[in-house]
Amino acid sequence: MILPHAAVRSLQALSLNAPRASFDSPVKCPVVLDGRIPQNFTLQVFDTYASPFNPGYTKGPAKWSEILLFPTVPTSSRFDASNATGSFKPLEVTINDQSIFNPSGNSPQLGFRRAGLLLGNGSDASNQGVMTTHWSSMQDSTRKLNLTHEYLTSFHETNDSGGAQFALQIGTPLGQNSTAGKPLSNDWKMLDRNNSVIFSTALKFDVWQNWAVTLDVPKNTIQVFFSEGNDPLKSVTEVLPNNNAGGGALQIGLLKKPTETKTVVNDGFQESNLNEGQILGGIFVENSANGCVSL
Repeated sequence: MILPHAAVRSLQALSLNAPRASFDSPVKCPVVLDGRIPQNFTLQVFDTYASPFNPGYTKGPAKWSEILLFPTVPTSSRFDASNATGSFKPLEVTINDQSIFNPSGNSPQLGFRRAGLLLGNGSDASNQGVMTTHWSSMQDSTRKLNLTHEYLTSFHETNDSGGAQFALQIGTPLGQNSTAGKPLSNDWKMLDRNNSVIFSTALKFDVWQNWAVTLDVPKNTIQVFFSEGNDPLKSVTEVLPNNNAGGGALQIGLLKKPTETKTVVNDGFQESNLNEGQILGGIFVENSANGCVSL
């Protein structure tokens, strides 16, 4: 569900022609929505509208300051490191047994365990023209994912919650088993609007993995870029047809689907004593008019 977010650090009001890149930053295009985390942010900021993300969604009853961590990582992610020391810091989204979203107050999504940061309000400038969504992810060896389950870690959900223009999946898709063939359960899978895999690559446990997805809204196309560590992004798909209608916003974090389920959302098996996480960095949306993509 996409609800208005009155203060996304006022980023949706930024001019599309006003880049916010420093001279040595790999960010070369105008930033429209900025989810990168300043070094002076505290966890409590995420409970307020000073956060770049909606403080109310999408999570269980805990506050974001109780869900998020500031992890220690060996290096900054590629798009967080805008100078020698790094201008931005990573954050980690965690899930546990209480990570049950209850959107209306009386319909808890008992099948899922989820915590997804929401960037944008569904009708902001990131849904216009040609936009590229960037993020990087790293694994936490103390909060490993259980790849017998299916996870979505980043997806651009439509305003009616009926689908996503793209989604990044890991684990064993519902209805399959871990030996069903390629892509494997420990492969990242980028899905298009039709849930078709348009790119896959192995999950790595000791390095940043960097993603960018360009959506041309008027032309209904998608293109995926990828790299590891501090390597520049490279295109890993051609420009492909994609249904980009429906607006929406980026959700990034963890959505863990159940096994042994009939309805997916409302029932199914989830292990107890859950403690899983995903380290994230370099989250932003840029204007890619005239082919501009920060690599």
